[in-house]
Amino acid sequence: MTAPIGAADSTPLERDARLVNARDHRIAPGEIAIGVIIGRTSEFFDFFVYAIASVLVFPSVVFPYVDALTGTLYSFALFALAFVARPFGTLLFMWIDRNHGRGVKLTIALFLLGGSTMAIALLPSYQQVGPLSAILLGAFRIGQGVALGGAWDGLPSLLSLNAPHERRGWYAMIPQLGAPLGLLVAIGLFTYFLSFLSQADFLSWGWRYPFFVVLAINVVALFARLRLVATPEFERLFESRELQPSPAFATLFSEWRTIALGAFAPLASFALFHLVTVFPLSWVTLKTGEQPIRFLLIEAAGAVVGVLAMLASGLIADRVGRRAVLGVSAVLIGAYSGFAPQLLNAGGFGETIYMLVGFALLGLAFGQSSGVVNGSFPPQHRYTGAAIVANSAWLLGAGFAPLAALFLASRFGLWSVGAYLLSGAICTLAALGINKEWARKQG
Repeated sequence: MTAPIGAADSTPLERDARLVNARDHRIAPGEIAIGVIIGRTSEFFDFFVYAIASVLVFPSVVFPYVDALTGTLYSFALFALAFVARPFGTLLFMWIDRNHGRGVKLTIALFLLGGSTMAIALLPSYQQVGPLSAILLGAFRIGQGVALGGAWDGLPSLLSLNAPHERRGWYAMIPQLGAPLGLLVAIGLFTYFLSFLSQADFLSWGWRYPFFVVLAINVVALFARLRLVATPEFERLFESRELQPSPAFATLFSEWRTIALGAFAPLASFALFHLVTVFPLSWVTLKTGEQPIRFLLIEAAGAVVGVLAMLASGLIADRVGRRAVLGVSAVLIGAYSGFAPQLLNAGGFGETIYMLVGFALLGLAFGQSSGVVNGSFPPQHRYTGAAIVANSAWLLGAGFAPLAALFLASRFGLWSVGAYLLSGAICTLAALGINKEWARKQG
């Protein structure tokens, strides 16, 4: 049984937002796209601020009692906690959604996300509180994960359902732009403080400022998203059960096959995601001993390439189909895995090639990786099923990627990172093949 729609139909917060913002007029896909980009950019900004700090800050501030490599591995272990916590956040906030409305859910989730991130800015160092510093950091990271699980708002689904049929690939790409845009903002802040502060000042207080910025960005994102969830368009889809939250366990048990395929289909892009954003920064910082500013600038250039590649993925997908783009990009990622990781030991030129080519492939694959099987869900399970798929894919493909890659590279060499990435490409191709065969038999 599904929860009664009336229980979550509209809270006073959502009704006020509708009167103030939507004014009962239809919101066009372009407006939805802007809200989606703002929301996803804020989430990925939170994500990358922590990711960069896990390489440049936490090994020295939280784990100074071990060597730099071990401290970074410990940081990456805490990094993974958010991905483990995300499914629990989905369970909790789906209940809030069904009983109190999406506006209440989003407000709590985004303030929890911003509050957890800002709390990290006030984190005491190991010198001040000893091992409690790592415990607090882990707790705040879990808070981020629970909030990210709850921040699922259905807006990408709303965007997809409102998009012209012939431009579904383009509109599927739009939410993914938040990743490189959030990365660019995070890199800009860290580069600024690294450029103007001494190493001692940066580790003492400079690194904390990017975390303070998060709450302000989340407030802007909250209002942009509330404006959309309060529209008649969203309410209509909610009442038609296209965006109605269903009980998570009921969805999991009845749609487990679609969920499994959806979780494995984007693994190539999700594994590559961290192997061009988080892992290479840690490897270069640990192995070269150079100041990280140079590599952060290379990464920023790669993020720009990623934006352009994502835009291209939307255009290409509308011509040849999303499945074809995902399949071909997985093959290319598999080929890239055979030689590219070794470029990180080839100096500045090799690092640049690794990053630019990697981000180009990431843009093509990641641009179409969201919700590739969501159309297979029946309407009553689509909203919750899409959330479970997203959490599962991030956990399987990305949550432990920096930890696994750094551990493998330090023990066996960079070739092992390529093998790890290749396994993700194989999973993507297998999931796409199974899903196609399953769809053929169902038809």
